[in-house]
Amino acid sequence: MKTRPYVVAARRAMALAAAASALCAGTAFADQTVIGLITKTDTNPFFVKMKEGAESAAQKDGAKLLTAAGRYDGDNAAQVTALENMTTAGAKAILITPSDTKAIVPSIKKARAAGVMVIALDTPTDPQDATDGLFATNNFKAGELIGEYAKKALGGKPAKIATLDLAPGISVGILRHNGFLQGFGIKQGDPSIVCSQDTRGDQSKGQAAMENCLQKAPGINVVYTINEPAAAGAYRALKTAGKDKGVLIVSIDGGCEGVRNVKAGEIAATAQQYPLKMAAMGVEAGVDYAKTGKKVSGYTDTGVTLITDKPMSGVDSKDTKFGLENCWGK
Repeated sequence: MKTRPYVVAARRAMALAAAASALCAGTAFADQTVIGLITKTDTNPFFVKMKEGAESAAQKDGAKLLTAAGRYDGDNAAQVTALENMTTAGAKAILITPSDTKAIVPSIKKARAAGVMVIALDTPTDPQDATDGLFATNNFKAGELIGEYAKKALGGKPAKIATLDLAPGISVGILRHNGFLQGFGIKQGDPSIVCSQDTRGDQSKGQAAMENCLQKAPGINVVYTINEPAAAGAYRALKTAGKDKGVLIVSIDGGCEGVRNVKAGEIAATAQQYPLKMAAMGVEAGVDYAKTGKKVSGYTDTGVTLITDKPMSGVDSKDTKFGLENCWGK
């Protein structure tokens, strides 16, 4: 049975309309700016909030956001793969919190050579100028603030300090640690530092590290922690050992849970940073680059505030009410 001519014509018209629609959709997608975000992990609340900030900014600016994360803090291989995939997918800008600040540099160079603007968020690469720009807390200043606070809060008593650090060779950990020492008025190797352990910013590793330190030096009275998950682990170990009332814990991040821990008295003070702001600024810079070809350069300080309900004279701080209103930069 032959198909009638008017049916053939109708089908042809429908096919042409569908093809035109698909072409328009493809053109619209091609015109959409693609921005990439690569975080250290997708479980740490800090990076969860950073992703939220990037998603919100991308939606506002009409950009398509690609996201990826390492399986754990320090997973450089996953970040290398993400950089390659996002470059291939046509990303105009890639925002990254580098897990290994040195090992990631060759991959960043390849992306930049392909015309991608790369911005480090929170953690500078080594060297810092391996990226086009850095949007981050002044991590040295964050450490310095909690060091100054801990020194004042100790009230002249001899210090026995445990440092619960990040991991060897990661710039953000080094900057925070060295800032704390500067603020406290001591140098690396000072006898008041009775224990140092790496935690990778993880709560369970923070607890294990604190347990190890208590075995080594039971009289610890000050604990510096790289971030609030590590601080929560340290507090749990101290509480189990019956020492939670006599030890001062200071930390960095200023996340909502961390500020609540300050309010509860588990952490004495924390230095609040603003990852949502970092990510939003990064997306905005990426969209601007796609439109104008103008790249960012150098370091942009996204701010840091000491949060405590027990302020010390001479150390600028805000209370936990402010901290909860501004946690993660919301």
